[in-house]
Amino acid sequence: MKIAQKLTLTFAVAAAFLFIGTGSASAQKFGYLNMEELLATMPETDSVQKKVMDLGKELEEQFTVMRTEYTNKAQDLANNLNTMSETVRKQKEKDLFDLQTRLEEFQQSAQQEIQSKQIEWIKPVIDKAQEAISKVAKEQGLTAVFNLSSNALVYQNEAQMVNMLPLVKQSLGIK
Repeated sequence: MKIAQKLTLTFAVAAAFLFIGTGSASAQKFGYLNMEELLATMPETDSVQKKVMDLGKELEEQFTVMRTEYTNKAQDLANNLNTMSETVRKQKEKDLFDLQTRLEEFQQSAQQEIQSKQIEWIKPVIDKAQEAISKVAKEQGLTAVFNLSSNALVYQNEAQMVNMLPLVKQSLGIK
């Protein structure tokens, strides 16, 4: 009988430890979502995409005008090369080279402008999504939420998380 009581007591203690361990593990709830999918479903994203497309179209039209000018000047130079004086030819070649440089600079500048405007315009949408994620995470009592599209943490409850940096630095002897 004593052996049965000891086994029962041992199982009870083990079960209590498992319950306590499980209880503290379940107190930390984690969530996940795909931020790209969320942003794609937000109506504001469509507006941002339209603005980016419109800007791209405007810049492309200007680039086409400049490219047409370059093509016309190159064709004029090629057609009249034999009848031009050396001074006129050199000037037209310089003009053509300058125009080519401007075309390249315009193309780079246009790409940078599109990227910066896209970031500027999408930021409020991302902020709105982030606020909603934080609100829902707090309501659900989550410790952290992970973004599956980038393997990043998008929400963390600072009170339930440990900043490992000072501890790891200390472990490594770094001050």
